[in-house]
Amino acid sequence: MDVSVTMWVTTIGVLIALVVADFFIGGRKPHEVSIKEAGIWTAVWVALAVLFGGFLWWHSGGRPAGEFFAGYITEKSLSVDNLFVFILIMGKFAVPRIYQQRVLMFGVVIALVLRAVFIAGGAALVAQFSWVFFIFGAFLIWTAWKLVKEARAGEEEDEFEENRLLKSIEQRFPSTDKYHGTKLFVRENGRRLMTPMLIVMLAIGTTDVLFALDSIPAIFGLTQDPYVVFTANAFALMGLRQLYFLIGGLLKKLVHLSYGLSVILGFIGVKLVLHAAHEAGAHVPEIGIPVSLGVIVAVLAVTTVTSLMASKKAERAERAVEQPEKLDA
Repeated sequence: MDVSVTMWVTTIGVLIALVVADFFIGGRKPHEVSIKEAGIWTAVWVALAVLFGGFLWWHSGGRPAGEFFAGYITEKSLSVDNLFVFILIMGKFAVPRIYQQRVLMFGVVIALVLRAVFIAGGAALVAQFSWVFFIFGAFLIWTAWKLVKEARAGEEEDEFEENRLLKSIEQRFPSTDKYHGTKLFVRENGRRLMTPMLIVMLAIGTTDVLFALDSIPAIFGLTQDPYVVFTANAFALMGLRQLYFLIGGLLKKLVHLSYGLSVILGFIGVKLVLHAAHEAGAHVPEIGIPVSLGVIVAVLAVTTVTSLMASKKAERAERAVEQPEKLDA
């Protein structure tokens, strides 16, 4: 896809304008986000992504648009896994509910900037070395196997571990032990101190880099166009704040999410290996975008349905156990 400098600048400008509008309309005044508000804003961000995909279809044809939707859905599904860690971070730093949306807003902006750096690096590697697809593909297959292994073992994170960058910042720069509204810095006894608000924003943003190690190779398996990769990531991340409040309470019911994500990552890993082999001159079939999009949507649909069915079955079993105990009491 031929993207001019003007189109890049315009796109980035529009994305910045959307973030600013989101801040002034829904996030300027700290408050607890209701399910209704989160639902409306989630629908708005999804609609904007659909409109952008329609624009790509009009501007460059069906292939870039199909790549965008496949990338967007993949990044969105992988970002749901991020929400588990975000919940742990909020609990670790005891973020008051009225400030959580502010933390997420700026944390996501930090994450998007860092992902842009990753995307630029990935695009440079892909443009210069076609063999890098073998590495990306093998890494995604290994990640898929690891997810299945962890899911079968029933491993769940119950505590957030600060990364080295965050620990280094906390050691070098003094901070307060309590929140001061939405302030990032305060002055106490003549000293300029960080507040927990800034620390938790950095925690959200930098922790997302770990997830980018999976998601960036995954989307490069669907498209090698840096513009499509960047915009798919941008639209998936910018609606993450509202999604946190919308389905935060439902995350525990998505018990098969890890299996679904592992299938998607494994599928894209195989797609990348086949593509790399094809580029190397081997006569192997390649998986097209329509097939990729269909597989991704189907896996997510099946995963969601089976997760909800399993959750309901577990709830019924719990009630059946509790009722005899109540009768005995």
